Amino acid sequence: MDNIDIEEMFQSLGPITIKRMFGGKGIYHMGRILALEVDDEILLKADDASASEFEAAGARRWAYEGKKGKAINMPYWSIPDDAFDDPDEMARWVRLAYEAALRSDK
Repeated sequence: MDNIDIEEMFQSLGPITIKRMFGGKGIYHMGRILALEVDDEILLKADDASASEFEAAGARRWAYEGKKGKAINMPYWSIPDDAFDDPDEMARWVRLAYEAALRSDK
């Protein structure tokens, strides 16, 4: 996914910074990471306060295979499908990701 498309997805927050990392990209707002781009998919940050909303909307939690073949769950979730057709819904999910990023600093 190119940076212009990513910036458009997150425009409701204001300016974002995109940095290359782990063979993908980290997406930051106000110095806090709130999303990743991995294999051309945007994954939004969630935490104990918001993960259930992602799950209820049909999002998938990102996991990778760790040592010994064990799945390692990460605090990033796919974007619910409805958000891609509705800018207000996308803004809602992006805001939830940023709120999770803010809480992770505490």
